[in-house]
Amino acid sequence: MIDVLDGLASVERDLIRTRTAEGRSRATARGQHMGRPSKLTDAQKAEARRRRAQGATLKELARSYDVSPSTISRLTAS
Repeated sequence: MIDVLDGLASVERDLIRTRTAEGRSRATARGQHMGRPSKLTDAQKAEARRRRAQGATLKELARSYDVSPSTISRLTAS
């Protein structure tokens, strides 16, 4: 009895994994962004890159946009 239930659970896990992968691929095909929304708008990102190029420190940029310095670092590295 336990073996039968274990087999059913395994099949159900595989179905869930397959459905999730299909949904994710459909979403990316529609152009939907996956993951957390960005804390900065495109205009803020451009301004932060410009200010960083002019010599602003990561810490002061992070403080002015209320994000972590690593966020600004990732932004200006790309």
